[in-house]
Amino acid sequence: MALAESDSLVAPAPDLRLDLRLLVILPALNEAATVASVIAGIPKQIPGVSETDVLVIDDGSTDATAEEARRAGARVIQHASTMGVGAAFASGIRYAVDTSADLIVTIDADGQFDAADIPTLIRPVVERRADFASASRFADPNRIPEMPGIKRWGNRMIARLVSRLTGQTFHDVSCGMRCYNRRAALALNPMGQFTYTQEVFLNLAFKQLSIVEVPLTVRGEREHGESRVANNLWRYALNTSGIIFRSYRDYKPMHFFGAIAALAFLFAAGLGGFLLVHYLSTGSFSPHKWAGFSSAAAAIFGLLLLFMGVLGDMLNRHRVYLEELLYRQRDQHGRGDSGD
Repeated sequence: MALAESDSLVAPAPDLRLDLRLLVILPALNEAATVASVIAGIPKQIPGVSETDVLVIDDGSTDATAEEARRAGARVIQHASTMGVGAAFASGIRYAVDTSADLIVTIDADGQFDAADIPTLIRPVVERRADFASASRFADPNRIPEMPGIKRWGNRMIARLVSRLTGQTFHDVSCGMRCYNRRAALALNPMGQFTYTQEVFLNLAFKQLSIVEVPLTVRGEREHGESRVANNLWRYALNTSGIIFRSYRDYKPMHFFGAIAALAFLFAAGLGGFLLVHYLSTGSFSPHKWAGFSSAAAAIFGLLLLFMGVLGDMLNRHRVYLEELLYRQRDQHGRGDSGD
C-alpha cells in the first residue's frame, strides 16, 4: 500500500534525478551455489539509473561465496565470523552511505528473488513516490508463493503486528528485496543482528518516511539448502518479536509503558473495588486484607511504569536530536568522500 509522502524528521527530499547511482547489496552466508547467478541477473540498464554497483556482504561463509561473488564482478566485504543477516545489512548500509549511493537495493543471494524485477521495485523511489519500497509476496493474492502454511500464517501475523504498531497497513514486512533512497538509508540505525526486516518498517514508519509495497512474484522456498533466518520457526518468532517490541519501546515509550501501566491500574482498581464492596457489606476488611495490599502494590507498579514512560519519552526526544545530527554527519561524510 502506497502512503502519501510526508516530511521526514531528518531532511527534505532530494531533487528528482535521472542519473542515480544504484548499489545492490546481497547479504550472503554459504551461498556459493547461487550468488553468481543472482549477480549475473541484475539488469545492466535500468531507467533512471546511470551506474550500478554490486556489493556482497559475506557473513562468515565457510564455502566459496566470496570467491564466486568476486568472479561475478561484485565487491565483497567479509565478516570474520557469522554475525547475522541484520549485521550484514548494517555493514551494507554503512558502505552505501559512505560511497554516496543514491539508491540502495537489498536482495537475497539464495535465488528466491528475480533480479530482473529490480527496475519494477525501484520505480516508486526513482519517481519520488516513496522513500522506501519493499517487495510484497502477499499484497496480490495471485502472487502468493507456495510455502508451508505455518510460514504463511507467521508472516501474516507479523505483518498485522507491525501494521498495528505503526498505524499503517502492510501485507509483508519480512521480505528481503527492498529499495531505499539516500534519505531512508541515512535515517536508518538498525540494532538487530538476527534480522532487520521488521525493524526497518518500524524505524522508517516512526520517522514518517513514505513506504510502498510492490507486489512481485517470489519463490516460496530456497533452491539450495534451508533459510539461515527462518529455519527454526520458534527461534525466528522469538528473536523477531524481541526486535519488534524493543523498537516499539524505544520509539513509542509512553505507548509501551502506558499500556502496561493501564493494566496495572485496572488490576488495582478491581482489587480495590472488591475490598470496598466487602467492607461496605460486612464492616470489616478481614479476611481480604490481601486485596488491599495487592491493590496498593499494583497501583505503585503502575506509577513506576508511568514514570518509566515519561523518562523514556525524554530520552526519545534526545535520540531524535542525536539521530538528526548523525544523519547530517553521515551525509556530509559520504558526499565528501565521493567528491560531491
